[in-house]
Amino acid sequence: MQTVFSTVLPDVPRAAVIWLALLAVAATVVAALIVRPDRFRSVFGDRISEAARPSSIELAEQAREHAREQSRYAQEVAVAASRAAATAERRRAEWLAAQEEVEEAWRAYEAAEEDVRRLAAAASLPLPRTVRTPAEYADRERWLHRAALNAQWRKEITVQQLSDILGHRGWDPRRHPVEQELLLRRLVLDNLRARQQAAVEREQAAWRAAELAAAAAGSLRDEAYAATRPAAVPGSSLSLVDLTGPEATRELPPSARAVETTRELTPAARGRAAVPAY
Repeated sequence: MQTVFSTVLPDVPRAAVIWLALLAVAATVVAALIVRPDRFRSVFGDRISEAARPSSIELAEQAREHAREQSRYAQEVAVAASRAAATAERRRAEWLAAQEEVEEAWRAYEAAEEDVRRLAAAASLPLPRTVRTPAEYADRERWLHRAALNAQWRKEITVQQLSDILGHRGWDPRRHPVEQELLLRRLVLDNLRARQQAAVEREQAAWRAAELAAAAAGSLRDEAYAATRPAAVPGSSLSLVDLTGPEATRELPPSARAVETTRELTPAARGRAAVPAY
């Protein structure tokens, strides 16, 4: 036993010194972590972030794949924008045609209104006296039927209204031709008024459709232009927020927006904004 103790005891101070040195180093590291945790945390975070970043070969492959996807998306959006522009041009042509229809219906209505005023002034005068014989009544009936047929041939009255006139439903063929013509022109005026109102409704619907088509074409055109611009390759999806600690938030400046070029357009009828052509 004395031999064993005599062999071990001389090494105890040396081991104690080594353990005390290790404890001192550990205490120094712990104190440094407590006093300056950001320095070591950033070092460890940078090392882990560097190890987690993709290599240059992977980054190049990601860039090529992103470029292919961007090119394919730009082509698809360009095709959609061209189709939307064609649709907008067709809707605008339909709206212009509806405008012409409204103008024509209004001119026809004004002409019919002038005829009604003229005939009303003539009917207010004393009518010429004629002998009321069967032949006279037959002439008046023939005149009414002929005037009704001409009006229907000009599309001024409907087939149903022509049938009512020929069948004497609501029409007295024994009236004087001046009175008959006034009643007939008033019927035509009512029909033209309804036709003009229907044309206005169709024009309004065509204008709304053209405006929506123009807005859609403009949006797709802007999107197609933005798709042709180079975009940044997305970085690594690994988040190192827990390792590097919270960063101070900064207010970023607002992104610049593309200013659309204004165009000088011819005003539409009745003060309505014209739909741009594409």
